[in-house]
Amino acid sequence: MSNLRLALAAFCAAMLVALPLRAMEVKAAVLRIDRAVGTPISRLDALPADLGFAGAIVGNEDNRTTGAFTDTDYTLKTQAVSRDKAAAALDALKAEGFGLITVIADGDALKALSDRAGPEVLLLNAGARDETLRDADCRANVLHVSPSRAMLSDSVIQFLMWKKWPRILLIHGSHPEDQLLAESYRKSAAKFGAEIVEEREFVDTGGARRTDTGHVMVQKQIPAFTQDAEDYDVIIAADEAGVFAPYLPYHSWDPRPVAGSAGLRPVSWHAAHEAWGATQFQRRFEKLAGRGMREEDYQAWLAMRVIGEAVTQSGKTDPASVRAYALSEDFELAAFKGQKLTFRPWNGQMRQPILLTDGRVTVSVSPQDGYLHQHSPLDTLGTDAPETACHAFGG
Repeated sequence: MSNLRLALAAFCAAMLVALPLRAMEVKAAVLRIDRAVGTPISRLDALPADLGFAGAIVGNEDNRTTGAFTDTDYTLKTQAVSRDKAAAALDALKAEGFGLITVIADGDALKALSDRAGPEVLLLNAGARDETLRDADCRANVLHVSPSRAMLSDSVIQFLMWKKWPRILLIHGSHPEDQLLAESYRKSAAKFGAEIVEEREFVDTGGARRTDTGHVMVQKQIPAFTQDAEDYDVIIAADEAGVFAPYLPYHSWDPRPVAGSAGLRPVSWHAAHEAWGATQFQRRFEKLAGRGMREEDYQAWLAMRVIGEAVTQSGKTDPASVRAYALSEDFELAAFKGQKLTFRPWNGQMRQPILLTDGRVTVSVSPQDGYLHQHSPLDTLGTDAPETACHAFGG
């Protein structure tokens, strides 16, 4: 009898070993909240229909490649809706079991969605740059893969100080987002010792951006608008609304370089970037999408890779575990920028270098040499731990 029992036990053990383990399932979604925007100045700036989604697809394929070795199945759903349908879209995704949702939206829309999502959902911000969302209005259920305005403006001012171009003529637009960006440049200038010698506001009168009006603006209005300024080294344009900045290079009254929203621009990614293995990455994206990778695509790719890396390393798929691992000291992500990317545990912002591009090449990468920090030079860009007003992350 004992031999029979041993034989049965051995048979059952063999059967258990032979049975395949149940694959882990990761359900991720990308929700893009579209809003009405004006006609871009250049037809090359028209937004593609798959903006953000294409990058997420590449990221999900990367996750699936790893998942084939870890018995993990990754599912991706992409959805674009208008602002008035955003809440319903979020509710539907939650009902379908999507607890990891990447959001491409403006700051107000993201804040509303984070409050509606609740603690059982993790949102990854791949669009909004508002500093307040990383500060006093931070939400514990949001991780930011998109850089903040402060990170972008700090990256520009660091470069200007390295070039010894400290005197700035700040020209900002009249839209609310332009005002926020201008304030970010003021703070960055004070932070790194630059001087804003003069400010001017370019008021959007609602005129056409692409027609003969643009020609008139370039040939007559812009030179006159920039005439008789205090002595300065560089123009910084704060024009998130996309009304005037591209007209500034080569048309200002004084022969000076332009940075910010035109000329030398701070970006999370650009299709011309080739360093640190980026060329092969760019080609994979271009093969899929038939176009160059934009910032929203890269940020959505980052969001997918954050999920994939956290799941692979932690062995858990629930939003709370993904969040916990992403914020831990063990998390790091290779992302074709020369440094491993990590999250700031005090506000959920991803640390990352900022590319400075002229649209053709990567001119420089911030943080610049010489800007040191006790933890990471990347923390010289944006709000540092001692400055934060974010308390949702336990700080």
